Amino acid sequence: MEVRRTAPVKLVVPDERRDDLHETARQFRYCANRASEFCWSDTSYTECVTANTTARDGLYDDLREETGLTANLVQEAIRRGVQAVKGCVERWRQGKRVSRPEFTSWSLLYDKRSATFYRNKVSLSTVNGRVECDFELPSDSPTPYEEYVLSEEFEFRASTLQYDAVDDEFYFHITTRKYDCDGDDGGSAEVSADTEHQTVLGIDLGVNSLAVSSTGTFWQADDYDHWTQEFEKRRGEMQQRGTQAAHNAVRRLGKREQAWRKQYIHTVANEVVTEALSYDCDVIVFEDLTDIRERLPEAKWHHVWAFRRLFEYVSYKAPEQGVSMEQVEPNHTSQRCSRTDCGFTHDDNRHGEHFECQKCGYETSADYNAAKNIGLRYARKRQHSLRSSPKSGSGDAEVDLRINGGTLNGDGYQRIAGD
Repeated sequence: MEVRRTAPVKLVVPDERRDDLHETARQFRYCANRASEFCWSDTSYTECVTANTTARDGLYDDLREETGLTANLVQEAIRRGVQAVKGCVERWRQGKRVSRPEFTSWSLLYDKRSATFYRNKVSLSTVNGRVECDFELPSDSPTPYEEYVLSEEFEFRASTLQYDAVDDEFYFHITTRKYDCDGDDGGSAEVSADTEHQTVLGIDLGVNSLAVSSTGTFWQADDYDHWTQEFEKRRGEMQQRGTQAAHNAVRRLGKREQAWRKQYIHTVANEVVTEALSYDCDVIVFEDLTDIRERLPEAKWHHVWAFRRLFEYVSYKAPEQGVSMEQVEPNHTSQRCSRTDCGFTHDDNRHGEHFECQKCGYETSADYNAAKNIGLRYARKRQHSLRSSPKSGSGDAEVDLRINGGTLNGDGYQRIAGD
């Protein structure tokens, strides 16, 4: 079985080399978009290229000549474009509306050849040779970097360099993995080799409540929506003036708004992790955010932005506290009754923010019901994997979902405590 861990690290980049990283990211994005264009077909998903070797054979030589990227970075950029097209093809095959992937964000993917690690720094390939960046590590020890990257049990995998434009800082998200003692991944990368008892916290994302936990904690979106509207109102008033001074004021306002949004979601993310720790949870489970715009048509752009940032922030904050992150399929989590002796699923069960099971009569908040279902889905899946795996010993390791007032066992059938 395979265990994956990510260690986020803040980099100290020499001032004279920061432009090299920015230019490297620009050319990497260019290569990924070229790969997306090469692989895409507007006619039929069957005509799209989904094989990495085909795209590499058709693009590699040209992109090496056109850019200053090293061979490994060009290959990683091509791979990123192919994987994005492959994901769109899968949704297209299911009848969902898709369009050619376009890469716009600042992001670089490094493998173990283009990133060389030392104890307190990393050497990264750029368009202008290598740049050595020191790590700015927290004082508490052991840090995730020490636990995973420096550990002999974990091996380095491809990792992502990101740039925070608001704080003007670079962050390296280092992905590692290890196998169990048999050296076999068992055909699954989703279930940890650790077969000890786990307690799960489910998180549902929504419009009225930005996030709701299976323990019954609600992070309302009232303040977030209010200040979003206030920023939009102020921006509209300034734009109507049409002066250069007003234009400059709009730009300053945009930076303040972006900083406020990030800080707001950082606060929620910290509270989600604290919620998990206070209930001794080992795992935080979110729904898969793919196609969330289609599943929540009432969600505005700033809601979707908040959902993705919240997941991103929790993804690196939780492992720092020894809590892992997982995602599950979102289908029917809002329509299924979370009562373990029921499980009836029907569209009529949900009425806006209220849930009432048409079979057993169970009534509760629709978002709280969904949060429990998200946690239960992971618990059931992991419990099944443990019991069916020959490496899990007796198969009696338990997976519990933490809810308001107690826990539900990993089977999803027997209620141990709670409502």
